[in-house]
Amino acid sequence: MSPTTAKVMRVPKLDYRPRGPRRPRQHKFGMIGCGAISAFHLTAAKSFGIEIVALADIDLEAAKKRRDEFAPKAAVYADYRELLARDDITIVDIATHTAVRQGQIEDALRARKHTLSQKPFTFDIDAGKRLVKLAKKNRVQLGVNQNARWAPHFSALLGAVRAGLLGDIHTLDMAMQWDHTWVRGSKFAELHHLILSDFAIHWFDIAAQTFGDRRARTVFANSVKAPNQDLKIPMLSNVAVNFGDGLATIAFSAYNTLDPQSESLCCVGSKGVLRGAGPLYSLPALDLITKKGTVKIPLEGKWFPDGFRGTLGEFLRAIEEDRESTINAANNLRSLELCFAALASADTGQPQVPGKVKIGRL
Repeated sequence: MSPTTAKVMRVPKLDYRPRGPRRPRQHKFGMIGCGAISAFHLTAAKSFGIEIVALADIDLEAAKKRRDEFAPKAAVYADYRELLARDDITIVDIATHTAVRQGQIEDALRARKHTLSQKPFTFDIDAGKRLVKLAKKNRVQLGVNQNARWAPHFSALLGAVRAGLLGDIHTLDMAMQWDHTWVRGSKFAELHHLILSDFAIHWFDIAAQTFGDRRARTVFANSVKAPNQDLKIPMLSNVAVNFGDGLATIAFSAYNTLDPQSESLCCVGSKGVLRGAGPLYSLPALDLITKKGTVKIPLEGKWFPDGFRGTLGEFLRAIEEDRESTINAANNLRSLELCFAALASADTGQPQVPGKVKIGRL
């Protein structure tokens, strides 16, 4: 039955909205790293009614600024280890630069704090596995803030997959066209793999989650400059992930200065198709097509701030329910394997096997 002749069916109820903790008062929150992104982390914590106990940043003024904005009674520290030494803090959220993040995660786990890390939590697969073991040894949770999982369109996609609405996944195609030239003059413009690492890591994570337990066999990636591009780093990238009996493709056009920012996705399965297009990060609806008919699923919310509320809410619920969170670090290693394989493929021009590329080279 084609989309034009399909009957309209009822809108399915998808579990895609962020959920908060059941007992917010039992959690005492500490933030390490008070840069720009920390505002979204702290907004999420405050929205749940969690007590923000302390903030730390090597730039003490940055910590003071966030204190004044979100938690006037919170303590501030220039040395994060003073924050970790507090007995009252139960959860630590780390949003520092990747160069220092891994050591801080290890210190937090040794201090027996439940730790939520900004992505990526490591650029070394073997080191990541050691951190997973350390968390288990100290009986604390280690989660990764892969907040795209709660962007409404991605969360609805994953909800449809969990509900079995699409059946066995055949293909997942995601594409975006936007202007990322705002990085001119910043440190980001020095990252050779800016698009495939710092940005695309969310899309690798969505691909890994959509295909579930199916392991990727190869990853092939291209990354090039646009004609007459003034930035030194490649701004055009595409990736093909081969799951053996399924494919995921991801296309990034980050030098688009003429057209409004846009994004699209299409997931084809044995029982249904889910697709949508719209503004970058803010798809207003998805179309579900099955043998029973077709329906438009309107979406509520936005990636910012819902993505951060979703990750924190899931992490806290897992602590309350004494279970492994769905954003646990071991789960996230699969997403990092796709990302690191893509980086190596773009450099070599050859397909790479996920898991064999141990280091994510920027």
